[in-house]
Amino acid sequence: MTASMRSSPDCGPMLCLQGQGVVRGVAIGRAVVMGAAALEVVHYRIQEADVAAECTRLKNALEHACSELQNMANSLPADAPRELAALLTVHSMLLGDPMLSAQTCELIVQRQYNAEWALTTQGQLLGEQFAAMEDEYLRERGTDIRQVIERVLRVLSGSTVLLPHLDSQDPDALLIVVARDISPADMLRLRGARFGAFLTDLGGPTSHTAIVARSMNVPAVVGLGHVRTLVRDGDILIADGSTGAVLVNPSEQVLIEYRRRQTAYADERATLGLLRDAPAVTLDGIAIRLEANIELPEEATTALAAGADGIGLFRSEFLFMGRSDLPGEDEQYQAYASVVRIMAGRPVTIRTLDIGSDKTLDGEVTVATNPALGLRAIRYCLANPELFATQLRALLRASSHGPVRILIPMISHMHEVYATRQAIAAARAELDARGQAYSGNIALGAMVEIPAIAIAIDPFVENLDFLSIGTNDLIQYTLAIDRGDNDVASLYDPMHPAVLRLIAHTINAGERTGKPVAVCGEMAGDARVTRMLLGLGLKEFSMHPQQLLDVKKEVRLAHTNALRVKVASALNRAERIDLADLDS
Repeated sequence: MTASMRSSPDCGPMLCLQGQGVVRGVAIGRAVVMGAAALEVVHYRIQEADVAAECTRLKNALEHACSELQNMANSLPADAPRELAALLTVHSMLLGDPMLSAQTCELIVQRQYNAEWALTTQGQLLGEQFAAMEDEYLRERGTDIRQVIERVLRVLSGSTVLLPHLDSQDPDALLIVVARDISPADMLRLRGARFGAFLTDLGGPTSHTAIVARSMNVPAVVGLGHVRTLVRDGDILIADGSTGAVLVNPSEQVLIEYRRRQTAYADERATLGLLRDAPAVTLDGIAIRLEANIELPEEATTALAAGADGIGLFRSEFLFMGRSDLPGEDEQYQAYASVVRIMAGRPVTIRTLDIGSDKTLDGEVTVATNPALGLRAIRYCLANPELFATQLRALLRASSHGPVRILIPMISHMHEVYATRQAIAAARAELDARGQAYSGNIALGAMVEIPAIAIAIDPFVENLDFLSIGTNDLIQYTLAIDRGDNDVASLYDPMHPAVLRLIAHTINAGERTGKPVAVCGEMAGDARVTRMLLGLGLKEFSMHPQQLLDVKKEVRLAHTNALRVKVASALNRAERIDLADLDS
């Protein structure tokens, strides 16, 4: 940081904000506040004679916005984050989705709304449907709808300028982007600047801001509420991605302290880098597998570079979302096979489609009484056998290129396990009839995310090849708390004794039967709880690639047998586990 980066009286008093840190690190820089496309557009009714022209105006704006995104995706520079191309493609697909285009035009025809009014009305409807989804990743996709609508509104208004000029009075200072939210297209606009962090009003761990910031390894804090209205261009900011703290116009003394933290963190990351090829083995010689969670095929390269032992969770939803048609068998096969090839012999665990009944895949929208407890995941797939069979054939074909494991989400009954095995057998028979290759040794596993399976674990562990604990949903279902609901999010408690007992019960069942058990939820990537999970007996972790080295460091400093005694003692007494006690 240059000497010119100092607090000054004209910056105003220091302000402290708290959000959710999604990428670790400390950034100090000048604020660049992104403007937001106002969704409070002018509402007026058009004359019946003007309806056709208004629909054409909307159609032209959608096509123009789509063309812009496609041109961006096709001309991405070599050093652009891999995730950007896929995210831009998703946005361009949304612009052609009948749920957006045709339904908006219907509002113009039936209610004689002007195009802006109709577009924001339909956007609000779609946003509410996404917000009702239980799966956090899918819920965050409602952000895509809002972002593409804002883009079309800018086209309709004749304005394409969203970001301010990125000039700074301090040319050597990093720029910290402050926004309501940041779309993939906005990321391209920022690419040429020396930005040091992203701060947003909205978002969570699976938002686009978090995804791209992780791929760039840039500190990010999301869910700050109203940061964009509280910060001015040029304000001095400190963003701590580890704690979620944001300081506005800090004193010189505070700046000195955070510069020290910056240096310490940089030294820590350099030291951690030396662990990339080191074995993940505890002090008492227990080998631990550290695998990666990915959402896009391109992320397999990042996982490999981070030293992942394999892919512990490949979410297949990315192939199905943001489009009006279903991906065919060959398209799915190519995506799955590309990951298997990249991992070069390391196992790849692919989760079958996990989508809820509140949005079907053909664009038809239905409303479930309670989407979290409705026709989702394996229930949805078994109710749509052709869709399921297509995915299973693609997964089997991908196994001809390397080890593939099939992971079934939302299992709660043994009949779902039997039905899945029958579906796999039928898929094999069809590939045999075609003469297409696949591996005869594909492991089948289930997500442990419903308390029922964790409580009555024995028949499941006996009839499956492996288990993977999805802590995000397991915690929510056990505690009856939606952490996306601000009114009760503070009650979301990964360390609740009931949650830990369910995790321990599942791990113990795996040990008794010799079946591998992994954790693939957010707890697996939280280095603060690594020792606790080791104390529960966990030997397989799967997390975002950026978290691997932090967890590996904790593994290599841990004595598993001693941790197991401490954790078991606390669980037997039904006490909360004090993480500080596990460090000693």
